[in-house]
Amino acid sequence: GRKGGHKGRARQYTSPEEIDAQLQAEKQKARVQEEQEEGGEGATGDPKKEKKSLDSDESDEDDEDYQQKRKGVEGLIDIENPNRVIQTTKKVTQLDLDGPKELSRREREEIEKQKAKERYMKMHLAGKTEQAKADLARLAIIRKQREEAARKKEEERKAKDEAAMAGKRLQSLSLNK
Repeated sequence: GRKGGHKGRARQYTSPEEIDAQLQAEKQKARVQEEQEEGGEGATGDPKKEKKSLDSDESDEDDEDYQQKRKGVEGLIDIENPNRVIQTTKKVTQLDLDGPKELSRREREEIEKQKAKERYMKMHLAGKTEQAKADLARLAIIRKQREEAARKKEEERKAKDEAAMAGKRLQSLSLNK
C-alpha cells in the first residue's frame, strides 16, 4: 500500500458541540448589537460597550497608520511626482452635475473638426472657397460648350430642313412643268 503524506497527520476536527457553542455565541453578539442600536448609544451605560467603542476609535487610527506605511524603499525615499494623480472617491452629494463638464482632448478636437467642416460647407455653398470658384468656372465653361453644341445642332437641323424644302420645291417645280 500507499503511505500517507505528512499533510494529514495533525488534523483536528471540531466536534458538533463546539460548533453549536460558537453559533450560540455569534447569535448572542448579534442580539446585543441590535439592542444597542435600538436603545441608542450610551443609554444602557454598559462599561464593556463603552470600552468597545473606544477600542474601535483606536482601531480607526491604526488603520490610518497602516495606510501611511510604505512598502520596500518607499519609506526611505520621499518622492513628489507632480504627474501622479491621487485618486479620491467622491460622495454622491459632492458631485456637481449642473456645472460645466470638462471635455477630453479627443472630444474637443472632434467638435472643432465638425464646426470647421460646417463653416467650410457654408462658404462653399456661398461660392467663397477656391474649390467652389474652380467648380463654378468649370460649370460656366461646360454651359458655354453645351450652348455652342446646341446652337450648331440647331443650325445643322435648319440647314437640313432648308435643303429638304429646297429639294421638295425642285421636285414640285419639275412636276409642274
